[in-house]
Amino acid sequence: MGLFDFLFGKKDCPQCGAKGARTEGAKVRCPNPECRNFDGTIGRWARGSARRSDYQPDRLLEIRYRNFRGEEKTFRADENSLLRRRNHISVCVAPTGERISLSRDRIQNLAEVEDAIPKKSKEETPAGPNPRERRVLSFHRNHKSTSPLYEQLRAKYPDW
Repeated sequence: MGLFDFLFGKKDCPQCGAKGARTEGAKVRCPNPECRNFDGTIGRWARGSARRSDYQPDRLLEIRYRNFRGEEKTFRADENSLLRRRNHISVCVAPTGERISLSRDRIQNLAEVEDAIPKKSKEETPAGPNPRERRVLSFHRNHKSTSPLYEQLRAKYPDW
C-alpha cells in the first residue's frame, strides 16, 4: 500500500484480495476482472474508458452466427457500420458498441447481411494507380529516370 492510500480509499479487496480496490461508502470497487466487485473503470485492466452499455444501433440488423464451438449466437448490429474485410464482416454490435469481426463462413443469414453492406460505386473509388503502378511511378520519379512503362503510366495518370 502507498503512503497516502488511506486518504484516497484504496485498499485490498475483501472478496479477492486484489490491490487497488476502492471503497465508496459501503460499496467496494475492485480492479480484478474475476472478482464479484469488479469495476472496469479503475485499475490496470481499464482500457482508457469504460465500455458503453447504452449503445443503440441507428439501423438494427440481427446477425445469426454459429461460433467455433457450434453455439448459435445472435448479434444486434448497426447496419451503417458494416464492412467487408476479405472473408470477414466487421461490425459494431450492441450493447457495448464494440467492433467485432465475424467469419462469413459461419454467418447463418449471410445473404441478408451481404445485402446490407453498402456497395461502392465507381465514383467513390479513387481513380489512381494500383500499388504496382505506384511503385514504378515512385521509383522513376525519385531516381529521375524513365522507361517505356513509366511513360505509359505518366500518360495514363498525368496528375499523379
